[in-house]
Amino acid sequence: MKNKHSKWLAMPFTVWSILFIIIPLFMIWYYGFVDSEGTFTLDNILAIGEPEHLKALGISIVLSLIATVICLVLAYPLAMILSRLGVNQNSFIVLIFILPMWMNFLLRTLAWQTLLEKTGVINSILSFLHLPTLNIINTPYAIVLGMVYNFLPFMVLPIYNAIIKLDKDVINAARDLGANGAQTFTKVIFPLTLPGVISGITMVFIPALTTFVISNLLGGGKILLIGNVIEQEFTQASNWHLGSGLSTVMMLFIIISMILSSIFDKDAEGGMF
Repeated sequence: MKNKHSKWLAMPFTVWSILFIIIPLFMIWYYGFVDSEGTFTLDNILAIGEPEHLKALGISIVLSLIATVICLVLAYPLAMILSRLGVNQNSFIVLIFILPMWMNFLLRTLAWQTLLEKTGVINSILSFLHLPTLNIINTPYAIVLGMVYNFLPFMVLPIYNAIIKLDKDVINAARDLGANGAQTFTKVIFPLTLPGVISGITMVFIPALTTFVISNLLGGGKILLIGNVIEQEFTQASNWHLGSGLSTVMMLFIIISMILSSIFDKDAEGGMF
């Protein structure tokens, strides 16, 4: 009886998954493997090899890697500090890092556009203080900054979750055996928290790689990422076939990241919560 009730409770999620995950994915795959006449073709997939698409993909990978590395460098020490303060996952301090995620992604990015504009808040303050102004809006630097700001919480929380699960006795044993701080970190703490690191890298790199809102707003549309190319094929060129083909290629990155996460995080110790 209990199992029957459990199945019925899962029905809303099942319906939601079918309507908003399975069917849209099927549509993308269908359009990606057919031409305008409905004939099977691989041209939409192989279009990723065209120079303009390869350039956009290359820029996306480079900027995403830079943003991911910056997030990791910032997030790991921060996660360690939070863990040493003894705060738990329901604490106010951790809530501060989750809070920006509750705000609309577009609004957060628009806020940075207002801050970074040539006549924006930051430059107005610098001009008032008679300091050199910043001209990073519509540049790769602004895009990376937007990526780091928007996706940093996705790096902090998995690493923090992995750190607080560490057995303190293992760390104390390493120190009792003569390991200094650096050795304890490199040989004990970091390897044990690697699942959280891998999870964080995946959760930052993939959204950064496929984003188009950040590059549109902070890059001024001057720097095309692969996400911008796909978005333009759907909205401007109305070429769903090419857009779907390029989207299918990008799904390979997601599949690879899921495989890596499953390899390094078999026990799901690096999750967000």
